[in-house]
Amino acid sequence: MKPITRKLIGTLMAIAMFSACTDDLTLKPISQITNTSFWTSPEEARGALNGMYVRMRTQAATNFFIWGEARSEIWVQNFGFDPSINFYPFTNALSRVNPGPDWTAMYSVVHDANLILKYVPTIAFTAEAEKNEILAQAYAMRAFTYFMMTKTWGDLILIDQPTEGFDPATIYKERSPQTEVFAMIKKDIESALALFPTNTIPTGRVRWSKPALNAFKADVFLWTAKKLNGGAADFNTALTAIAEVEKSDVQLLSDFSQVFAFGNKGNKEVILAVRFAEGESTGRSVFGGVTALAAPTAPFTPQSVIDKLLPYSGKDGYWQMSREVTKQFNDDDIRKNATFIEVNQTKDGVTSFLYNIDQKWPGLITGGVRVMYDDLILYRYADVILMKAEAQNGLGQDPSEAMNLIRKRAYGTKFAAHTFVNGTKAANDEAILQERLFELTQEGKRWWDLVRFGKALEKVPLLKGKTENDLLFPLGETILSLEPLVKQNPGY
Repeated sequence: MKPITRKLIGTLMAIAMFSACTDDLTLKPISQITNTSFWTSPEEARGALNGMYVRMRTQAATNFFIWGEARSEIWVQNFGFDPSINFYPFTNALSRVNPGPDWTAMYSVVHDANLILKYVPTIAFTAEAEKNEILAQAYAMRAFTYFMMTKTWGDLILIDQPTEGFDPATIYKERSPQTEVFAMIKKDIESALALFPTNTIPTGRVRWSKPALNAFKADVFLWTAKKLNGGAADFNTALTAIAEVEKSDVQLLSDFSQVFAFGNKGNKEVILAVRFAEGESTGRSVFGGVTALAAPTAPFTPQSVIDKLLPYSGKDGYWQMSREVTKQFNDDDIRKNATFIEVNQTKDGVTSFLYNIDQKWPGLITGGVRVMYDDLILYRYADVILMKAEAQNGLGQDPSEAMNLIRKRAYGTKFAAHTFVNGTKAANDEAILQERLFELTQEGKRWWDLVRFGKALEKVPLLKGKTENDLLFPLGETILSLEPLVKQNPGY
């Protein structure tokens, strides 16, 4: 077997042959593809860019959720399923034999970006702004991919050039320290910011843009402020990036559930999403489904609930939201019913809990079947507002305005009873983390939030008694065998 970097050679050209996720991503077939014949025209540069997005979408279909939320306290096993199917995430029983998804395909995205960054500058464009925007998107995607990977595995193999040969001195590399990884991420962010020609968000909101990049920049600097001793300087940088997002065409929707409505994709709360569409891509894995054994029937479950759940197929029925989390939602909170349904059954006069089913990602019912082609939202304005509260609190500032902006929508006419009041820095941090739970559950954010706030070992029951080493994912046997210079993460 060849190492990751060897496996990446030439893969961009293959992926460019696939159809992509919007009309803008439709590709023209290319019959003869080599480095000398491919990188000759703006059309081919666009095809390469589309291929990069397609590759990223394959990871977003399942792995972004597993890396970003599955290990949190939100999910437990749905009854009727063998726990061996999915034990590694929510039981936190990770090992080098059962490590979860590996990083191979993520490095493929890096390779796509590296090819674009090397060859697109050599292509003549009618409009220089288009060339710059393609390069900006490649820098942004490379930075984002490394950010996802370093949060998952820590130190990484750093590759900033496409791998186009088989020299062992080039293809076999050691991991670089996380500080160097973040230095590269931040450098790529600045390179992209300098290249984006405008502060507009493209139609559909499924491509990198300057506002999306600034939302991502705030995310990065919040992480380094808290996890890499970046402190006040990084909190201030995050706030500056957020101020730039606020200047763009974004807003909080008045109806929380409409942020996720299938017919309302690309709404103005969305800053960046991964587009999924029937007939253009494989669907997403959405885990909080109903098992065939658990389908509720009247009169034990109200018909209104049954109608909302029908048809039962479509979602993966492996997991359900834990009652430990669902009980934390207040009945006054509009987000509660938009996030999950608690299904009970009454028999012989006794009402008992049956299960929870998630509601954020409704899918599309077509031909009597529910298909999961909801977009995966990477950044939306509510997330950015809560980042603002977090950065302000990190600087000892009052985060009340940002917090109450979120709570006003969440509690509507009952907001007065749930107004946020500034407290100590520690109390505020706890409240902000809790607000992010209520606002962003099922969006692949919770695990990263717990790690960034330093609360994973405290709040995830199956991590009690574990150490910081357990917060990184292990490297699997396959990766270790492919990469002889790569060492396993501590604790595994």
